[in-house]
Amino acid sequence: MVTVGLYYDVLPGKAPLFVEKFQAVLALLGTMPGHTSSYLYQRVDDPDSFAILSEWSDPDAFYSFLRSDAFRQTADWGREQVLRAVPRHKIYPRAEDIGPPSRSAH
Repeated sequence: MVTVGLYYDVLPGKAPLFVEKFQAVLALLGTMPGHTSSYLYQRVDDPDSFAILSEWSDPDAFYSFLRSDAFRQTADWGREQVLRAVPRHKIYPRAEDIGPPSRSAH
């Protein structure tokens, strides 16, 4: 399992349009092999800033989505219509890949 954080800052007043587009993308994600779930979060201190946390069966499934025409079209739309900054994407490690927490001696 892979968790991906996708971070987006939108132009003032474009948040409703961004949320609407996310709903359409969420429907598409439901058809993508390896996609498990995705959730949209809005920052409390900056309502024009969003995070999408997305879970995939493995990194290759996520990378296939990034290479898809659907993602390319959505990214182009975002750059042209709603984004105020370049999006940031981060793949988070699984807890089991990191290992158990270290125990420090006191």
